[in-house]
Amino acid sequence: MNWGLATALSLCSFGLWGFFTKLSVLHIDSKNALIFQTVGVMIVGLMTLALVNFKPTTDTKGISYAVLTGVAYGVGCLFYFFAASKGKITTVVTLTALYPLVTIVLAYIILKEAVTFKQCMGIVLACIAMLLMSTS
Repeated sequence: MNWGLATALSLCSFGLWGFFTKLSVLHIDSKNALIFQTVGVMIVGLMTLALVNFKPTTDTKGISYAVLTGVAYGVGCLFYFFAASKGKITTVVTLTALYPLVTIVLAYIILKEAVTFKQCMGIVLACIAMLLMSTS
């Protein structure tokens, strides 16, 4: 599978994730929604284990970062579910969609990844779009 198709499938999946979040918190509280979402993630993980020849790695640094990824995702989801239960999902999902800015800033500062003027303009326009989308 090429990266373009994988990106499109990821986009669709994350779109469904945002929508299903609101449906879940209409019926159960945000903490329960997070727990049951985690069950869903575990199902995907177990299916992945079954489909590939999984061999655990021994790179402790990589494992540590992967675990931190899961912790950051879990904490983000907890607050996302809480926000979705209290606010309009159209506003919550729009504002949280700015999360790539955190990644871009960290990549720029820590990994020394370049950000071009054109990309900076895209970031500015994305922020403007998010502002317009999040106001009534």
